[in-house]
Amino acid sequence: MTEALDRLAASMGIEPEYRDVRGETVRAEARTKRLLLAAMGVPAEDEAAARAALERLERDAWRNPLPPVAVVYADGGPGAVEVTLPAGTHAIGWRIALEDGAERGGQAGFGSLDRLDARELDGRRLERRRLLLPPDLPWGYHRLSLDPGGATASLIVTPGRCWLPPAAAEGRRLWGVAAQLYLLQSATDWGIGDFGDLRRLTELCAARGADIVGLNPLHALFTDNPEAASPYSPASRLLLNVLNIAVAGIPEFAHCPPARALLETPAFCARLDSARAASLVDYTAVAELKLEVLHHLFAACRDAADRSRWQDFAAFREAQGAAFARSCLFLALREHFAARDPALADWRRWPAPFRDPDSPDIRRFAQDHADRVDFHAWLQWVADEQLGRAAQAAAGMEVGLYRDLAVGADSAGAETWTDQAAVLSGVQVGAPRDIFNPAGQDWGLPPFHPRALRAEGYRSFIELVRANMRHAGGLRIDHVMGLQHLFCIPSGCRPAEGAYIAYPLDDLVGILALESQRARCLVVGEDLGTVPGGFRERMAAAGILSYRILSFEQEDATGAFHPPEAYPRSALAVLGSHDLPTMRGWWEGRDIALKARYGLVTDAEAAWQRDLRARDRAMLLEALRTAGLLGPQAPDIDALSRAAHGFLARSAALLAVAQLDDLLDEPEQVNVPSTILEHPNWRRRHAVPVEALSGHPGLETVAAIFRAERGRPAG
Repeated sequence: MTEALDRLAASMGIEPEYRDVRGETVRAEARTKRLLLAAMGVPAEDEAAARAALERLERDAWRNPLPPVAVVYADGGPGAVEVTLPAGTHAIGWRIALEDGAERGGQAGFGSLDRLDARELDGRRLERRRLLLPPDLPWGYHRLSLDPGGATASLIVTPGRCWLPPAAAEGRRLWGVAAQLYLLQSATDWGIGDFGDLRRLTELCAARGADIVGLNPLHALFTDNPEAASPYSPASRLLLNVLNIAVAGIPEFAHCPPARALLETPAFCARLDSARAASLVDYTAVAELKLEVLHHLFAACRDAADRSRWQDFAAFREAQGAAFARSCLFLALREHFAARDPALADWRRWPAPFRDPDSPDIRRFAQDHADRVDFHAWLQWVADEQLGRAAQAAAGMEVGLYRDLAVGADSAGAETWTDQAAVLSGVQVGAPRDIFNPAGQDWGLPPFHPRALRAEGYRSFIELVRANMRHAGGLRIDHVMGLQHLFCIPSGCRPAEGAYIAYPLDDLVGILALESQRARCLVVGEDLGTVPGGFRERMAAAGILSYRILSFEQEDATGAFHPPEAYPRSALAVLGSHDLPTMRGWWEGRDIALKARYGLVTDAEAAWQRDLRARDRAMLLEALRTAGLLGPQAPDIDALSRAAHGFLARSAALLAVAQLDDLLDEPEQVNVPSTILEHPNWRRRHAVPVEALSGHPGLETVAAIFRAERGRPAG
């Protein structure tokens, strides 16, 4: 019998079962529940331990007069907060300290409030009742306090719906171009696409009437281990990738003799030329080149007689707050320990005092290595400035830059060190089996601890959303189903042994809506894979756009492609993504060949996928011909691309976005999921430099198609 274990797991949000992509019910195993509970700090090695833990949780919940946080929807009528006090309590007073410094308050008879529940605890009878709040509270982050007792709680008032550009209300449809920043090539790059290239690409797209420029995650990676290049497994999602800095675009570059001298040495020039000429990003070479010069530029800024630039940096740093400061300190610590021993790049192997961000040893390190901490913070300021300039180039667009938020960060990175209580150690996020990944997936990313997240008033989630909406008019949330639940796999287990852990969906959506409205930043949820019933409807109600990929928009039974008018209005429509083949790659079945080559599928599975692709190619041709976008003749890839983009342009989706990969007819996809060393993931550079994009037939043709169907005129 596992009755107590099952009740305990359910109380901690571990879902008892799920339906996989084949419609089969999969039940969470008792061992999985125990391992996940242990990771949450709740021991349940047997039924007795589970019963004791369950009792502790229930008692703790009744001891607190207020929950740690309440999220109230402003458009849902008067909000309410649960209040737990001894039975017989007469009048209670409440006060709300508003975000802007104002106050609201009042009194209520406790016995007159709606009663929700009651319990005997420690010889006292406690009652839980519902306190109604004023209906006209402003949006924002406030503080609620009670009298008697002085209990306090965070009170978050949200509009409930995310921001959408005015064009949405006017019935217009928008379009844009998406690019992987690191793949961009230009005459001035240092072997990797940079923020200067992004500004030029944005200017070019704006001139053609585009409304949006989509990007890969810009999160900070590991400069001491640059070959760990996946933007979806970053060091920190709160910081930017400093390898995207355009070195020559830093003001100090023009008048820094050591930097200029370095660039005039034959050896440095040869290394730079080699990095620029490479068809794949050489992350190690790029990091060495850029950091060598950036150290000189940092010193020039720090030591300049004119203190204005350094003062601007200091003001930026102060405004970013404690999480930013702690993250930069982590980077200096990792640099220090990794230089001594590469195995110490993982903070979990540091000496014990350094694993605690609040220890005296950490404070001494920050003082003794202040210059190194300053350097990492300065790099973030420079990156932020340059990203801001790229965003300014999008000022005339309806949306502008459209950033991407990864589902998690590397377990050895800054996020897990700086905020250890907020994440689950010993657990990785992944996905259950699906048609194309029959063994399931383990992404190796630690998830948030849902209870700890709520206990801290969702501070970590708020900081994360806010950091990634900076300089952006749109934000794509990778695996947006994580707002409701995440598939979690205990360390050492196979994906088949994982289970879903639930998250407070309404609270997280409410916070997302509040930050979206404040930043005037629309939200797109990547809702591919196993999507819970009713989830897409909930996202649409919150103004979160669905993410629709052409090759997935088919009838389950026949494979027929949905016509353009069947796409939901509340959506972003694309041909593919970083994890999928390009248009040419899909048509030629290159993705299937790669999976077979790398042993990701059996011969039988590869044969089945090839047969399915043959059917899908025929169905796509039928859909394009039915739409009048393709003639009866067999198309070449250019004709197919024009027709497919015309199909997207006609869709009812609010946003249609073309991938630069497809406009340039790239044959190979950027990333092959479930590979690390087998394939050069995140490295393939574009053969066409940014300077040559103007007039390029792929871009110009598709831009004209999109403008004709949904855009404003070029200019």
